[in-house]
Amino acid sequence: MPEQNPLERRTNFAEVNLGFTEELAKMEALRCIQCPKPTCVEGCPVGVKLETSLLLLQKGNFLGAAEKMKEDNLLPAICGRVCPQEEQCEIKCIVGKKNEPVAIGRLERFVADYERETVGIRLPSLKPKNRKKGGHRWKRSGWIKLCRGLIQMGHEVTVFEALHELGGVLIYGIPEFRLPKSIVKAEIDSLKELGVEFITNAVIGLTDTVDELMQNGYDAVFIAVGAGLPYS
Repeated sequence: MPEQNPLERRTNFAEVNLGFTEELAKMEALRCIQCPKPTCVEGCPVGVKLETSLLLLQKGNFLGAAEKMKEDNLLPAICGRVCPQEEQCEIKCIVGKKNEPVAIGRLERFVADYERETVGIRLPSLKPKNRKKGGHRWKRSGWIKLCRGLIQMGHEVTVFEALHELGGVLIYGIPEFRLPKSIVKAEIDSLKELGVEFITNAVIGLTDTVDELMQNGYDAVFIAVGAGLPYS
């Protein structure tokens, strides 16, 4: 993957990896041999249909590949940058037994960036509202997938954030040169478009308790404590 020149990147905090071009992405995808039993899928924690996604990439159908990946992973732009693919899907790649494994993570990032930069983050269809209301107190990246999944099912979703800026560890814990904050904000903005309500500076337990939320019309509360504090 192309990178910033070291002489340039030492003067800024911009992303070091520049991402694949369309040509490089297609060339890398063509290294996939389309195994009858794709072991890379076994290594993926969420079971992304990687063989189908890479086949679409091989054909130059980048938007189709993004759509296929998002069937199982709603955050390819983020996961393509920060997930440990070398210990998950890529370590299972058959090509990697004799050569470098197919760069699945970089391709995942490419299709997500391609979608966002060409047509914008495409919103999923929503089921009819079912009048179920859920509150979510979060800090980690899993909240994004949870919120999108719940809103797609027809639930009303409210996110209570203890801090003043949305994004949790993705904003406060991962440096800009690894995960640009604009990527995280774009995902959060897409959730707002879907109808997710966000309330910042809301420390559950102080501003409201879980019991009070349940008494005020919420049908369920999901608590995600995240990784905000270090272990002693």
